[in-house]
Amino acid sequence: MAVEVLTTADGREKTALSHKHAATWFAARKAGTPIEIGTASPPLQPARPEKPELLSPRDVPRRKPGTPEGRMAILHAVAHIELNAVDLHWDLIARFSDVAMPLGYFDDWVKAADEESKHFNLICDCLERMGSHYGAMAAHAGMWRAAEDTATDHMGRLAVVPMVLEARGLDVTPGMIEIFKKAKDNQSVEALNVIYGEEVGHVAYGSKWFHFLCGRHEQDPKEVFHALVRKYFHSTLKPPFNEEKRAEAGIPPDFYWPLTES
Repeated sequence: MAVEVLTTADGREKTALSHKHAATWFAARKAGTPIEIGTASPPLQPARPEKPELLSPRDVPRRKPGTPEGRMAILHAVAHIELNAVDLHWDLIARFSDVAMPLGYFDDWVKAADEESKHFNLICDCLERMGSHYGAMAAHAGMWRAAEDTATDHMGRLAVVPMVLEARGLDVTPGMIEIFKKAKDNQSVEALNVIYGEEVGHVAYGSKWFHFLCGRHEQDPKEVFHALVRKYFHSTLKPPFNEEKRAEAGIPPDFYWPLTES
């Protein structure tokens, strides 16, 4: 099921399949007949539509957020992030199927993938209402780099993707919501508020299962987190941090503040 999502290119088709498989998973769980966890060979990179063109971050055009074009660019970037997140969560299920994990692990990541699918479609709806669509602008080519870098390191993936990259979303989303409030774009504000509320849970899943694996291996979570982020994240973490939401997601300040220094 995970690999089928990862090998579907079109964004709307990918997310429809993601919703379908999530519903199948949870229906089986509710019936007390959970789907058997198999093994999989996911592609190193997920299937992607022909558009958007993927560029180096420094080559993606910057637009002023005070303009309609700038707001469309922000939404397009968010849609790109959400589509990558759908694949990242299904990849977490398929990539590390050799690691024995409780069924709750799969519950969490299927739920996260299902929610990211909803987020992608909410933002696509906003873009289409503005006369644009996902694929109309260039996008960031580096979004999948963290997944490739951690393709053989389960704890590294949990540290860098939910606990660093998705936690960054908690820091920046309130500012984006303010931009759309000023523009009186209520549909985009509502969509971003849904994303903001649910992303806390995704970061929390990362923290929960990272701590679970640290406990399994009798390792100090903070020390391991610092080592893995320094190994796989090709930058320092940049404040300001949304300390309240990070704490709600199970990431205390002594996890991330030391990583602001190289």
